[in-house]
Amino acid sequence: MENQKKLQGKKVAALMTEGFEEVEYTEPRKALEEAGATVQLIAPKGGEVKAWNETDWGDSYPVDLPLDGADPSQYDALLLPGGVMNPDKLRMEPKAVQFVKHFFEQKKPVAAICHAPMMLIEADVVRNRKLTSYPSLQTDLRNAGANWVDQEVVVDMGLVTSRKPDDIPAFNRKMIEEIGEGIHNRQHA
Repeated sequence: MENQKKLQGKKVAALMTEGFEEVEYTEPRKALEEAGATVQLIAPKGGEVKAWNETDWGDSYPVDLPLDGADPSQYDALLLPGGVMNPDKLRMEPKAVQFVKHFFEQKKPVAAICHAPMMLIEADVVRNRKLTSYPSLQTDLRNAGANWVDQEVVVDMGLVTSRKPDDIPAFNRKMIEEIGEGIHNRQHA
């Protein structure tokens, strides 16, 4: 596999809470780990977080680090899985919003799928950025200043976005590519 160990030594934070879309965490995590990255699940509280699996609750996953103990400067990139409930709850956590902002301030790669761009709106980091999301968020993203497009995967200076679980293979490829490239020199207001 061409991605084998491409991300050796890279640390990725997966920020989420109850109700994240299961496959939007498990598949990207698997791809990142196969590429050699270390992935840590970070959530507002310790213990476990329960996934949503399409139409019902899914499995629970152990939290590697509660948000209070997580230092965003220790990570090379950020993964934000979607699901409707997850980003809606997460954006009410000021520490989670600050955690997301850090990656943009430091120009580190961020991968957000499905409903996860809700967190990007809350962090006020979408203005003048080209991105996609689950279609129901397009008006919110445009109102926040984003250039929303309906594409399988969109890359804008280290920000990787996709619409839904069907887009995961393309999302994973671009996410690994961007994390491999590292910090981006963003030229935007």
